[in-house]
Amino acid sequence: MKSLFTSTSMPRRAWLVLAAVSILALVGCSEDKPKFNAIDITGAEYAREFQLTDHNGQPRSLKDFKGKVVVVFFGYTQCPDVCPTSMVELAEVKKLLGPQGDKLQGLFVTLDPERDRPALLKAYMANFDPSFLALYTSVEKLPDVAKEFKIYYKKVDGPTPTSYTLDHSAGSYVFDPEGHVRLFLRYGSGAPGVAADIKQLLN
Repeated sequence: MKSLFTSTSMPRRAWLVLAAVSILALVGCSEDKPKFNAIDITGAEYAREFQLTDHNGQPRSLKDFKGKVVVVFFGYTQCPDVCPTSMVELAEVKKLLGPQGDKLQGLFVTLDPERDRPALLKAYMANFDPSFLALYTSVEKLPDVAKEFKIYYKKVDGPTPTSYTLDHSAGSYVFDPEGHVRLFLRYGSGAPGVAADIKQLLN
């Protein structure tokens, strides 16, 4: 078998130049790829879409937020720590974005539609940022939404039937301005790193 560099149709020096150019091109492509602080899940075949209702009673899907970076978090209003901490961090991210802050849409999807009624969800969002929206669906449809987004949740009984808590996933999904899922944020990622990632997606 002839070597790549011994082709009779092209001089050896030409092959060397061609190989060097190809390698440089590959390196250039690698350097151009964004480097995120969060987990890059670009091209994932899950977390692709939702059909939910916001706390104002308006049907919502990802296409409603085209042109913005969307951060989706799943939780519930009576969560003692993870949920409020995550929403406070997202509000801080918006502040760090400065003039680009209006290009960030925070979405909170409740895993507790039995107790999290629209009025309560609206009041809960007001604690963090007036532009953030809470979304909900029926108890019957919630498992399908959770499956699409690979969200774990489980009811933990309390002393009374209505005082239960929920064990649930604590990460967030980030969608680019075209509505494609791009990143997964671990709980407690830190506002500066998240803001830097969102700036990349916006630019």
